[in-house]
Amino acid sequence: MHADMILVNGRFATLDRSNPNPQAVAIKEGKFQAVGDERDIRALTGPDTQVIDLKGRRAIPGLIDSHMHIIRGGLNYNMELRWDGVRSLADAMRMLKQQVDRTPAPQWVRVVGGFTEHQFAEKRLPSIDELNAVAPDTPVFILHLYDRALLNGAALRAVGYTKDTPNPPGGEIQRDVQGNPTGLLIARPNATILYATLAKGPKLPAEYQKNSTRHFMREVNRLGVTGVIDAGGGFQNYPEDYRIIEELHAEGNLTLRIAYNLFTQKPKQELQDFAGWAKQVRPGQGDDLYRHNGAGEMLVYSAADFEDFRVERPDMPPSMEAELEPVVRLLAENRWPWRLHATYNETITRALDVFEKVNRDTPFSGLHWIMDHAETIDERNIDRIAALGGGIAVQHRMAYQGEEFVARYGEKAAEHTPPIRRMLDRGVKVGAGTDATRVASYNPWVSLSWLVTGRTVGGLSLYPANNRLTREDALRLWTEANTWFSTEEGKKGQIKVGQLADLAVLSEDYFSVPETEIPHITAVLTLLGGKPVHGDGDFKSLAPPLPAAMPDWSPVRQFGGYQLRRADVQQLRDGNTALAAACGCAVSCGVHGHAHAGAWASAVPVSDNRSFWGALGCSCWAV
Repeated sequence: MHADMILVNGRFATLDRSNPNPQAVAIKEGKFQAVGDERDIRALTGPDTQVIDLKGRRAIPGLIDSHMHIIRGGLNYNMELRWDGVRSLADAMRMLKQQVDRTPAPQWVRVVGGFTEHQFAEKRLPSIDELNAVAPDTPVFILHLYDRALLNGAALRAVGYTKDTPNPPGGEIQRDVQGNPTGLLIARPNATILYATLAKGPKLPAEYQKNSTRHFMREVNRLGVTGVIDAGGGFQNYPEDYRIIEELHAEGNLTLRIAYNLFTQKPKQELQDFAGWAKQVRPGQGDDLYRHNGAGEMLVYSAADFEDFRVERPDMPPSMEAELEPVVRLLAENRWPWRLHATYNETITRALDVFEKVNRDTPFSGLHWIMDHAETIDERNIDRIAALGGGIAVQHRMAYQGEEFVARYGEKAAEHTPPIRRMLDRGVKVGAGTDATRVASYNPWVSLSWLVTGRTVGGLSLYPANNRLTREDALRLWTEANTWFSTEEGKKGQIKVGQLADLAVLSEDYFSVPETEIPHITAVLTLLGGKPVHGDGDFKSLAPPLPAAMPDWSPVRQFGGYQLRRADVQQLRDGNTALAAACGCAVSCGVHGHAHAGAWASAVPVSDNRSFWGALGCSCWAV
C-alpha cells in the first residue's frame, strides 16, 4: 500500500467540501490514494516513494477547459507567433519583425488569434503599411478575433487575391478606389473567408505537426491545464486531422486528457457526416486520456451564428429548423451527446424549439447535450435548457470583445452577457473554457480573472457584482463542473481519494493574490495521473524534457506562447511604486495607471526613462 508519490507542505484547495484543507496528499497508480493529515500520509512512505515538498505553495485540481481547439491548434502551434498577453503594439511589431527576419521563404508569419487590439497600450491594430514596412517580401497573416484578417502585400500575392477576385459568400475583400485588395479581409457575417484564406498557407509535415502538438500541450500544462474538451473546428476533418493526436496517444506522449467532438465540414451534407460517423465511433470510446465525446459544435451550418459584435446580429436562414431537426433526431436516437455553437438568444430560441420537438419523441434523459457560448441568452431559454437537462459552456470571449459589444448594444446590455450567475442560480450545468486558439487566448487564468472581476483584458468593467463569481465558484467551473461536459463526473476535477491524480501547484496563491495578478499565475508543477508533465523553478527537474520546437525557425523557439509579464518588469514596477511613494510626486499614467515618479524621471537621461516605461508597456513616456 506504499504511495508512489507524496506531496507535503502545500496549501491544498481540494474542492471536496467534506475535506477542503488537508495537509498532505498521497498518489498511487495514477489516482489520489489518501488526502488528509501529514502524519497519516507520511505513513504511506515506502522505499520507492517520491516525497515532494511544495514549499508552502497553493495546489489545486488540474484545470479542465470545456471548449477548446487543442487538436487543430496543436497541428499549427509551432508555426504561429502568439500575441496573447502582449501589452503594446510596439512590442508586438518588434516580435513580428524579428520573426520575419528568421522565417525562410515560402513560409508565412502568422498571428492567429488569442489577442485583441484593446490589450495594447495603443488601442489599435497595425496598419497594412506598417506590415509592409517590416515584411516587404515575407507573407504576413494576422487574424483578429472573428472579425478581420490583415494581409501584407506578400501575403496577398501568395493567396492570389487580385482586382479580379470576387468576394466569397459571407466575406469581403476590402479594396481601394481602383478596386485592388488592400489587405484587409472582413468577416460578414461569418469567419469563412478568414479561415479559408489561412488554409492557403503552407502546412507543417507530419513529423513537425507531432512535435508542434507536444509543444502546445506542454504550453497549456505550464498554465495548470490537465484536461481539454476539443470542440472540433473548421478545416478539422475526421479522421485525417486526428491521426497526429492518436499517434501521440498510442506512443504514450499525451500530457493532457482529451475528449473530442466531431465537427461537420460540409454544408448541406451534415446529416450524411453524422450518420457515417455513428457507424465508426461511439461516445465514450477510448480511455481516460483520449476519448470520443459526441457531436458539434457545428451541427448544421444554417444554425451557427458567429459572434462578431462589430456588425449586426445575423439572422439564421428559414431553412435552419428543417436542417437541424434530422441531425438532432439522429444524435438522440444513437445516444450521442452534442454541442451547438449559438451566441445569440434568437438563435438559441429557434434551436430549442427543435430540441423540444425531438425530445417529445426521443427523450433526451441522461444525454449531456450542450449549448456553447450563449452570450445573450435570456431567462426563459435558460429555464428551457434546464428542463431538457442540458448544459451551457461559457467562454471568456467577452473579455476580448466586450468593448465592441458595449459600443453596439450599450453598457446595460453587457452587464449580463453572458448571465452566468443566473444560469447557476437556475440549476443549469455550467462549465468554463476559452474557445482558443483563434478567438480568445488559451490562458485559463485570463478566463478566471474575467469570471471574478468582470473586466475585459483591455480594462473595461463589464459586470456588476451580481454577475461575478467568487474565486472558489470560478475555480469550480474550471474543474469539477467541467466533468459533466465530458460525462466523467466523479472521475476527476477534485483532489479526492479515488479520483485521477491531476493537480497543479501554482506560482502564486490564486485565493490571496490581488485580482489584477490572477492573469499572471502559472503552474510551477503540473501532474497528470500523478506524473509530472511540467515543472518550473524548484520543480523543473521533475518533468521530462521536451524536444526542441520544429522547424528551427519556429516562433516558439524564440518567444514561446502566452507572453507573461517578465520578472524584471515586475521588479521595475515595484521599485517605481516605492520611489513614487517616497518622493510624493507621482502622476498617474492615463493608459495604464502606472505611477510615474517625477523626481526619478528627471534624474536620468530621457533614453533611460523611455526604456523603463517601454519595458512596462507604457506608451506615455513624458512626465
